[in-house]
Amino acid sequence: MISPSALLTARRNGLKIRMDEIEEAITKVIAGPEKKSRVISENERKLTAFHEAGHAVVARALPNTDPVHQITIIPRGRAGGFTMILPKEDKYYGTKTSMRESIIHLLGGRVAEQLTLDDISTGASNDIQRATEIAKDMVTKYGFSEKLGPVNYSSSDEVFLGKDFSSRQNFSEGTAAEIDEEVRKIIDGCYEEAKQILTDHMHELEQVAAALLAIETLDGEQFEKLYSGEMTAEELTDHANMIEDQIREMNAAEAEEAEAADEEQEQEREVKEEEGKEDE
Repeated sequence: MISPSALLTARRNGLKIRMDEIEEAITKVIAGPEKKSRVISENERKLTAFHEAGHAVVARALPNTDPVHQITIIPRGRAGGFTMILPKEDKYYGTKTSMRESIIHLLGGRVAEQLTLDDISTGASNDIQRATEIAKDMVTKYGFSEKLGPVNYSSSDEVFLGKDFSSRQNFSEGTAAEIDEEVRKIIDGCYEEAKQILTDHMHELEQVAAALLAIETLDGEQFEKLYSGEMTAEELTDHANMIEDQIREMNAAEAEEAEAADEEQEQEREVKEEEGKEDE
């Protein structure tokens, strides 16, 4: 991470790598580079803000979910925005509760769209896919379904047909229907729980979305201040803009210092060259 951080520091003509550069380098590796040049309509910005705010608020309200590290509506890679949740400690096992909370968190964006915009978008397609995969694994791989019990239904044989592989299931059509029913039951239950969380925390959702529309990116500390009510979206925006002004001043001062150091090195080089010519 130090090399990409150093490149970011060099671009602003800085002398020292700051934590902001390291943070950006990590985010770039995880989610891709920022695409600030992409033109986005105000309606889509609002949709993305509420979608990501929904993920963040639901994650914060769930008792066993890891803390929110960053939320942004700046496009990166193929995503129009993202909510980054980082674990507090290493985890080697998943539990039924943690997997269920992951589904609730993933569905938070779609639920937020439905509650605030009276419409839903294609932006939740990846969230829905991941939520469905987790629910299916809970039922077929880990035996978390009380109805089907601790039986593994995930193993299947791959058969090559023409140009592609086709999977052949090792259970009856009746069992397949029960699996679909159990997966749907998990998804529906998680969706309703996400809906209840956001209904109960509508004020927090609106504050986070408003802040995202104003400054586009929130770190974990800023999000926590909004969620706890310590600061309003307007107060946070003013504070963030003040910090941004201070950073610009620091960058300008550091750039001047770097330029002065470069000039000093150039002068020293010229003096050495002159001394070399005199010695000759």
